[in-house]
Amino acid sequence: MSLPCKLLCLFAAGLLAPPAAAQAYPERPIRVIVSVPAGGTPDVTARLIAPALSGLLGQQLVIDNRGGAGGLIGAELAAKAAPDGYTLLISSPGALTILPHLRSVPFDTVRDFAPISLISSGPFLLMSHPSVPVKTVPDLIALARAQPGKLNYASAGNGAPNHLAMELFKSMAGVNITHVPYKGAPQAVTDLLAGHMNLGFNSIAPTLQHIRGGRLRGLGLASAKRSPQLPDVPTIGEAGVPGFEAANWFGMFAPAKTPKRIITRLNGALVQVVRAPEIRSQFEALGADPVGNSPEEFAAFIRRETEQYAKVVKISGAKLD
Repeated sequence: MSLPCKLLCLFAAGLLAPPAAAQAYPERPIRVIVSVPAGGTPDVTARLIAPALSGLLGQQLVIDNRGGAGGLIGAELAAKAAPDGYTLLISSPGALTILPHLRSVPFDTVRDFAPISLISSGPFLLMSHPSVPVKTVPDLIALARAQPGKLNYASAGNGAPNHLAMELFKSMAGVNITHVPYKGAPQAVTDLLAGHMNLGFNSIAPTLQHIRGGRLRGLGLASAKRSPQLPDVPTIGEAGVPGFEAANWFGMFAPAKTPKRIITRLNGALVQVVRAPEIRSQFEALGADPVGNSPEEFAAFIRRETEQYAKVVKISGAKLD
């Protein structure tokens, strides 16, 4: 073979190499960091989509729970991971769009993460232990005003979305309720179930069975409309605090500088999973709305959320203890 022919063959092989490599991803299991302890709503979300996503990608998704510090620990670990598509993050608003307004964090949400897709979104539920002598939001407001600071509420930690939801509620309702932060939502719900805590905001999914079983009392939903899962629970707006809304969302991210071809591959698979009828029905049964959007749409959503929480933090006066 002549030298020009050899060079032409090498050049052709070089052109073919990138697509072949692109098709090869993923070649080994993928670690998915979840920024809450096992049992929290982001963990429930991750484990709901992981089997089907693993099937589409042809590799196992290994869930790695790294809770603590309002989600900061898991987010920092993901931000510093190699941008090769083998470390991903599933997060709620806490670490990425709330915490940066409350304290200095070792990452920049926009600069250090590559959004893949918004997975789902759902409103928070305001609930109480049955021993608390209230059955409605107006009852709660009246009691809290009569006994300022006596009632307490559990949150998933300082800076967690349900912490900020309650601080906004306190501001809009004009009440004083004492904050007790926990190291994750599961512990907070456990102590609320035991009667050690009076109140709490949480996603519908991990508390639905307790509401239906009478172990917790649903007072109001932080959304514009009622939930099909809890049709008898009014929205907090219709129950006396007009305009109050607080939602919890879950999305998937990769470290910044992850190759676009990998982001595209992950997005396509994730959107397919989230929009599948059998997965959609499971999300809806848990009181969440499945989404599945493009990386660009999710990036725009993150920017809007960041701006909104900056305003909420300022209005509510929420601070880290």
